[in-house]
Amino acid sequence: MSQPPIFAFENLALQQGGGWLFEDINLFIGARDRLALIGRNGAGKTTLMKLVAGTVEADKGKRVVVPGTNIVMLDQDPDVASFDRLVDFAVHGEKGPPEYAVRAIADQLGIDLDREAKTASGGEKRRAAICRALASEPDLLLLDEPTNHLDLAAIEWLEDWLTRYRGAFMVISHDRTFLTRLTRQTFWLDRGLLRRNEIGFGGYDAWTERVYAEDARNADRLDAKLKIEAHWLERGVTARRKRNQGRLAKLYEMRAARAAMMGPQGTAKLAAASDDSKTKTVINAEAVGKSFGDRTIIKDFTLRIQRGDRIGIVGANGTGKTTLIRILTGETQPDTGSITLSPTLTGIVIDQQRKLLSPEKRVRDVLADGSDWIDVRGVRKHVQGYLKEFLFDPELIEARIGTLSGGEQSRILLAREFAREANLLVLDEPTNDLDLETLDLLQEVIADYDGTVLIVSHDRDFLDRTVNLTLGLDGSGKVDIIAGGYADWEAKRDRRDTNDARKKADKAAAPAEQSAPKPPARPAKLSYKDQRDYDLLPGRIEAIDGEIAAAEAEMADPALYTRNPARFSELTAKCEALRAEKEAAEERWLELAMLVEEMAG
Repeated sequence: MSQPPIFAFENLALQQGGGWLFEDINLFIGARDRLALIGRNGAGKTTLMKLVAGTVEADKGKRVVVPGTNIVMLDQDPDVASFDRLVDFAVHGEKGPPEYAVRAIADQLGIDLDREAKTASGGEKRRAAICRALASEPDLLLLDEPTNHLDLAAIEWLEDWLTRYRGAFMVISHDRTFLTRLTRQTFWLDRGLLRRNEIGFGGYDAWTERVYAEDARNADRLDAKLKIEAHWLERGVTARRKRNQGRLAKLYEMRAARAAMMGPQGTAKLAAASDDSKTKTVINAEAVGKSFGDRTIIKDFTLRIQRGDRIGIVGANGTGKTTLIRILTGETQPDTGSITLSPTLTGIVIDQQRKLLSPEKRVRDVLADGSDWIDVRGVRKHVQGYLKEFLFDPELIEARIGTLSGGEQSRILLAREFAREANLLVLDEPTNDLDLETLDLLQEVIADYDGTVLIVSHDRDFLDRTVNLTLGLDGSGKVDIIAGGYADWEAKRDRRDTNDARKKADKAAAPAEQSAPKPPARPAKLSYKDQRDYDLLPGRIEAIDGEIAAAEAEMADPALYTRNPARFSELTAKCEALRAEKEAAEERWLELAMLVEEMAG
């Protein structure tokens, strides 16, 4: 830890049920720490965060807080039911923030705090809770799944705020992009132990694989079936990550093939298809348009969706994602244009409402109607073996659904639905309530799925790992069609925003330019220096990534800080300098890429 601690918990222990949830944990948080708290569903992450906040009392241990330290927690499910308006919730309590501070943040987040609390959506409740937490001027901010129910614009705003925030924070999140961009240290809660490493989430996978490998070696040395069984999940996680690397390579090939099928950027039309490709078409949209009153939701949208496509649908709340999904699946008819669905198309819709799960039912009842066997897309499997494929202890077969955590219920729902025969899968925010290992599993299942997948999600990393086409909505009615994932859509959006800003600036300056000499014409080609930078910067960026990974790998040694603090400080400074160099290199290359694009156009 590179900063003096403002919070500590020594020899922390907490009982749950008949045993210890965790025992003899030592936890320290520095004044500028940016901590990711990682662990599986049920490991006790939220409980540990509440112990730090002081809202749950430990059975053992000493909690030490530097006097004057303001600790604020953003709960995963804010309770607003007892308040008339959202603003009443946001300012309540003796330590509640002033209303003007709360409203200032609300204006930036785009939420009406005068909204009746009882009619507020999940996203509005979460925004109100964020306003309260940030306006409270915390020294230590505890964030439990802060991106749930937020759209992309709100997530990016929160990332920017936390980047500028001068205090410490600890965050629980399944959003890999959010964690990678913001965190610099990691707490890993695993089987009752809390490990700390002075690396951000970007180095988490490599660190855990080393730990799991050592655990597996230790288990192998003990000739005991019980010990080996205790590690089947960890080994599965490591193997899954390696398999998913191969799946990513296949996904990139799919993206390249899809890009080759599309016309010039911005036309959103496919090139003439062969007879063979026509037989693979499952959904054909031609010049589709949809409006509600005077507002155009979708206009002139054309796309031929092929069997096996994995399509991500992104955009801010209210831009028309749900409407587009309903049109593509035939639930809603367009006002103009046409939608043609393959006559053999059969779909499954998985949302976050868990409507199929009754609390009193057993896991066996939900998965196999009480049987010991389940048909998984035509293949007969034992239900306990199928449970293991979805990261469950097979002994949970008799557990009641109501006793499972939200994440476990989501996993049961996924296991049930993926077993059904269908060739179209619609996933509506599938990543909410899932831990990182389950997201790896979901990525694997989607990659192996034979049919077509439509995914509505705000999880940027998950989309980058799973989809080969992205449909981006901006609220104007236009639908961008990008061969690639979220990052590809974001890059196009940023280029367009930059070009729009440049055009506005040129238009504003036009009157003055009428009497001024015309500026020199843009060169037909790059200068020698620009061309050299354009050619070499991608390689340099890749090399920087390698240097950062090497430094973080060395810092992943838990004993390095105590054994050689000077080396640790040197590596920390090196990583910061490399990240700054990478950011500057990326900005420079993006400027040159836009220049090349303009000259080509």
